[in-house]
Amino acid sequence: MPAPRKFPDGLRERAIREVRTTGRPGAHVAKDLGIHKEALRQWVRQAEADHGERDDRLTTAERDELKQLRKENAELKRANEILKAASVFLPRRSTVPGRGRAGDRPPA
Repeated sequence: MPAPRKFPDGLRERAIREVRTTGRPGAHVAKDLGIHKEALRQWVRQAEADHGERDDRLTTAERDELKQLRKENAELKRANEILKAASVFLPRRSTVPGRGRAGDRPPA
């Protein structure tokens, strides 16, 4: 479960909008709003990526998709490990007739 957000979405949007529209330095806006300047800088960078203005960061949608794919990949790896462990206990059968386990007879 993700950690709860420290700041409400409305404050984030307002801070980002103020930095982008007024041209004021982020440090000044952050101080006025009572948030850390690095937090505001990260918010602005992510907003720019989401609007296609940056290509050095993943968009929020891409980050969410990557997180989901990593989770799915981990689940599939766990399932494969379970199947590998279970296959040790299953009898082995050859796909070639007459080449099964010792004592097996080919179909008559």
